[in-house]
Amino acid sequence: MTVADVLLLGLGAVAVGAGLCVVTTAHLVRAGLYLVVCLGALAGMFLVLTAELVAWVQVLIYVGAVVVLLLFAVMLTRAPIGASGDLDRPGWPGLLVGAGAGLGLAALFVDAYRWTSVSLPDGPDGPGSAGVLGGELFRSWVLPFEVLSVLLLAALVGAIIVSRPDVGASDRGAER
Repeated sequence: MTVADVLLLGLGAVAVGAGLCVVTTAHLVRAGLYLVVCLGALAGMFLVLTAELVAWVQVLIYVGAVVVLLLFAVMLTRAPIGASGDLDRPGWPGLLVGAGAGLGLAALFVDAYRWTSVSLPDGPDGPGSAGVLGGELFRSWVLPFEVLSVLLLAALVGAIIVSRPDVGASDRGAER
C-alpha cells in the first residue's frame, strides 16, 4: 500500500463522515460547514490523484461560492436555523432510499469496471494537467458542455424573472 493509497483512504473516510454529518445534523449552518469539510476532502483527493486543476475548481466554485451562497441565503432569510419540532419525520424511509441507492451505485460500478485498472491519458505535466483536461473537454465533450451552458443560462434568466416582482407590473397597472 503506497502513501497515495493511504491518503486516498483517509480523505475518503473524512469525506464520507462529513457527508453523513451533512444529512444527519438538524442544524442548517452546521450542515453547511460539514459540507465545506466534505468538499475540501474531495479536493484533497483530486490533489492526490494529480488533478490540480479539478481540485482548485472544486475549492473555488463549490467551497468558495456554493457553500458561501448557501450560508448567506440561510442567514439573510431569517429562516429557523436550529432543529424544528414540527418538521420531524421518521428517518427510516430516507435511510432505506439512501441504502438502496448506495447499493445500486456500488453494484453498477462493480459491474462496469469489474475491478480492473483504467489507463489514464498521458500529458506533458501528468494525467490531471490542464492541457489534458481541456483537450478531452473540448474534443470529446464539447456538445454536452455547450448544452449545459445553455441550460445554465436559461436557469439564470428564469431566476432573475421570478425574483423580480416589478416585471410586468406596468402592464397590470394599465389594464385597471
